[in-house]
Amino acid sequence: MNKSSLDLEEAFLEEAAPGERSLELALDFRAFVFVGILAGLSLALIISRLIYLNYWEGDYYGARSKNNSNKEIVVRGERGIIKDRYGKPLVKNIPSWSIYINTSDFFKTPKDFKVKVARLADLTNLKEEELTAKLKSTDILKIPSLLLAKDVTSEVAINLRAENIIGVEVKDDYKRDYLDPRIFSHLLGYIGVSASNEDVTGLAGLEAYYDKPLRGKDGLFTVFRDAKGNILDEKLVEDQAPGSDLNLTIDAEFQRYFYKRFEEGIKSLDRHSGAGIAINPQTGEILALFSYPGFDNNAPAKALKEDYKPLYNRAISGVYSPGSTFKPFVAAGALKEGVVKPTDEFLSKGYIEIPNPYFPDKPSRFLDWRPQGYVNVFSALAKSSNVYFYIVGGGFKDIVGLGVDRIHKYWDFFKLGEKTGIDLPSENVGFFWTPAEKEKKTGVPWRVGNTYNVSIGQGDLAMTPIRLITSNAAIANGGKMYQPFIGKSITDDHGNKAILNKPTLVKDFTDFLPILTDVKQGMRDGVAKDYGTSHALVDIPFSISAKTGSAQIQNNTKTNAFFLGFAPSDKPEIEIEILIEDSKSGSANTIPIAHDVLKWYYENRYKKH
Repeated sequence: MNKSSLDLEEAFLEEAAPGERSLELALDFRAFVFVGILAGLSLALIISRLIYLNYWEGDYYGARSKNNSNKEIVVRGERGIIKDRYGKPLVKNIPSWSIYINTSDFFKTPKDFKVKVARLADLTNLKEEELTAKLKSTDILKIPSLLLAKDVTSEVAINLRAENIIGVEVKDDYKRDYLDPRIFSHLLGYIGVSASNEDVTGLAGLEAYYDKPLRGKDGLFTVFRDAKGNILDEKLVEDQAPGSDLNLTIDAEFQRYFYKRFEEGIKSLDRHSGAGIAINPQTGEILALFSYPGFDNNAPAKALKEDYKPLYNRAISGVYSPGSTFKPFVAAGALKEGVVKPTDEFLSKGYIEIPNPYFPDKPSRFLDWRPQGYVNVFSALAKSSNVYFYIVGGGFKDIVGLGVDRIHKYWDFFKLGEKTGIDLPSENVGFFWTPAEKEKKTGVPWRVGNTYNVSIGQGDLAMTPIRLITSNAAIANGGKMYQPFIGKSITDDHGNKAILNKPTLVKDFTDFLPILTDVKQGMRDGVAKDYGTSHALVDIPFSISAKTGSAQIQNNTKTNAFFLGFAPSDKPEIEIEILIEDSKSGSANTIPIAHDVLKWYYENRYKKH
């Protein structure tokens, strides 16, 4: 039987028996295609695996191989110190010890696992079951070194080193000691261990914002071993180096006083939360910044169990209706737009009434906080007259006020709804609802009463304390808005200094100077005139300009109190802000604190120039 082709398997049969007729036939082309495809797929699979192992997993397997044959000892580089503007440290590093597990060594003898864990638990006071669970859940192929415990006592470190458990390493370390926990807690923040289980990083405050320059460079010491674990050589691979010191604009002594005086004042009122800020209006340098209550940044986890949200930084993250501290911005807008002249007067008999088209016998009444008599822009700011600002803001009778659109225009002009760019994480942003936004959010149309409310800093607008003082500082200095900053420079371990921040002009509106001078005069009268809301500060020897504010919240059941004040009035070098949440008597509660803080500054800083 003749065949025209030969199957693949027949090609591999033995030669035909002698005498049998045989016929050599060519292989079917499909057989070559099949073999070629099979060989190509196999080669592609091998190549792709090689690429994966060398490029995607190369570093890992290389490190793993090195770890199996060599022992790398990391020498921690100390974190840089944070200092105030006078070079006084706010934190220090204390020698400590940490326990690590070298997973390849620890798991090399599985039969000894239980014995080693039991001994390790006994020496460290760690729970054996928790220790077992943590070790068994560790992917030893991906985690060659596992942090077991930080900041152990010297006794534990000595005992562990004496025990010499295979795979257990006690490393020299340090822990951060914050010298004034609570007082500087929101400013400095704290550090912690990152997800890598070994990398210490800044987690909040300046520690987080300036983590990179503060970090020390770890040193690396390698012990080379053969396959049996015998030591062949020892070598210093990388030198250890400390991180750079961070130099701040903060006046630590002043902040300590400010915080403690605030705490004393707020406790006397049986109140529990607020904030304080001090800034140099000429540069944007922050002299003091705290949120109350503070927390112990040596043990930040404890704050989770404390009342009044101590981890919440009210100074930069809190958003509040500013109350009457918004009036200087409205006054500047009204004067600039020609709504009023500085000497124009309006009568405040304690309220104004707007006709009610639905109930003519029941007009809508908008209250002043007391009858003020005739007021102009100077006395209206000094007395904090609501009626004056209702009129210039929302209009009344034949007076056409700014209206909500132009009030919003000056909200934007003074950047009140924007972040300041301060060098701290988690800065929040304020809001000012337009009529369209309010109606969309609430289903209620904007009315003149809403314009009256925003004219006195209440209702549908809010901002952060850092934003409020930063924008008001531009009024204080005559029209230059600077970006606030805290980190001034860094100094490396060789003494080389590098500037981090310097005064940065964000906006210049010195062409507003005549108008700002009038606004500043109203704030100056708030202290100098016997009818001023801040007149209690008049006995302090340098001139002070100030504005108080009370903002009703939660359907008028609570009041937040504000104080803004700068000195000297003509060329201010300090402005302070005080916020008391849920104040008992409104802004009057801020005055005693402001008095003592500004007096301390005068006696301990200004007078000593």
